[in-house]
Amino acid sequence: MAELAADSQELLERGYMQYGCAHYKRRCRIRAPCCNEIFDCRHCHNEIKNSIHLDQKERHEIPRHEVDQVICSLCGAEQEVRQECMNCGVCFGKYFCETCKLFDDDTSKKQYHCNGCGICRYDILIRIPSQRLALRSHAYSMAFERFDRIGGREKFFHCHKCGCCYSAILKNGHPCIEGAMHHDCPVCFEYLFDSTNDVSVMPCGHTIHQSCLNAMRDHFQFACPLCSKSVCDMSKVWEKFDMEIAATPIPEPYQNKVVWILCNDCGKTSKVQYHVVAQKCLNCRSYNTRLIG
Repeated sequence: MAELAADSQELLERGYMQYGCAHYKRRCRIRAPCCNEIFDCRHCHNEIKNSIHLDQKERHEIPRHEVDQVICSLCGAEQEVRQECMNCGVCFGKYFCETCKLFDDDTSKKQYHCNGCGICRYDILIRIPSQRLALRSHAYSMAFERFDRIGGREKFFHCHKCGCCYSAILKNGHPCIEGAMHHDCPVCFEYLFDSTNDVSVMPCGHTIHQSCLNAMRDHFQFACPLCSKSVCDMSKVWEKFDMEIAATPIPEPYQNKVVWILCNDCGKTSKVQYHVVAQKCLNCRSYNTRLIG
């Protein structure tokens, strides 16, 4: 019995983390059912077969749930989808999902299959409110969130309205938007639902790649590209605006000008004295406003 256990452990560890691609560490490759070609994983297939460099008629993505053949990376035996090689007995991946045909040796991601999503999920970056950080090369300071990496089924819940898994931290505190993840990133236009890149939920409920949100902040863009609501606590910025407006006399042609504004943050309209610097919402005190009349 001890020898059998040792052999089983040896097969589990043989080639561990030594094979795979940029997307997954695994000890098998897949045969794509759509084009009958062999790839390291579905992402490798999609990067090649759905490339903008291909004729549009030839582009396609692999139907992940229809993969039924894998090739052992150690012995080369082709076989039906399973966790251990039927020829040499090696384990193709310490994490295995028979539904998604997913193999992965890197279990630090704490993968799990979500029946609501219909796909496997793994660790993500989650926004934790909030700490005050100074913007480099900028006079303002704003409340930014810090981000913690979390994973494991017990750390998530499936929101049926948003149609995706979120951190349990957000269970009673996220704004629901129908199909929030079932659309493209508003910056780079990659489909978010099954993206392998970290996705962030903005305070308005819209979703975006974390890297794209960081790029927006690097370029001093702090409003959601979809609804224009602020993506972080701007209260310190609004205080600076108050000071700047108080120190900036209104030019004579505008001294009696009154305008209607719409607040992008609270959605209320206000009738205010026009100022060349910015217009302040009378309801929530935000300067994230637009002229409407």
